[in-house]
Amino acid sequence: MSRADQGRMGAYGAAACAVVYGAMKLAQALGANALADKDPLPPELRERLLARDPVFVASHWLLAGAAAIGVIVALATVRPWGAAVSRRLLTAVAWTLGIFMIARSVGVLGFGFAGDALLLTEVRPAPAEHVELVHTLARWDLLVWSPFFLLWGVCWATVGWRLRRRCRQCSAGNDLCPHAG
Repeated sequence: MSRADQGRMGAYGAAACAVVYGAMKLAQALGANALADKDPLPPELRERLLARDPVFVASHWLLAGAAAIGVIVALATVRPWGAAVSRRLLTAVAWTLGIFMIARSVGVLGFGFAGDALLLTEVRPAPAEHVELVHTLARWDLLVWSPFFLLWGVCWATVGWRLRRRCRQCSAGNDLCPHAG
């Protein structure tokens, strides 16, 4: 597979993940459960989420909007109309999102593979009153959310790598660069 194909695959993958995530957040904003009960939140925040606290409802609307913007940004990297957008801006957004999502999936932010493994092996004990709930949510995170964010992050990082490489070729005045001129 050529590098350009890998970049396109990353962009379309990032857009597809954004559509899935945005659809889920939109459904939650409109009142559907849509896996909200599987969100790896601390028990007190989970209760507020499931009670449709206005802060959480607003956050769902914001996240659905951010996902829609993510679809547009991802597609801007591979569609002709995206040439009007600064490549440096697109590169910065792609790398930032990729790094953030990969960090989230690995466990740097407290969730993710590392955090879930620590909880499930009881190296990091769960609160005594919520052991079963915390273990259930950790399993969901380990099997669904962390792999999803890892895939999404790798897609964004692929886009960032492709854009950075493309910018270097264009700025070097390479006449063979398909994006020069």
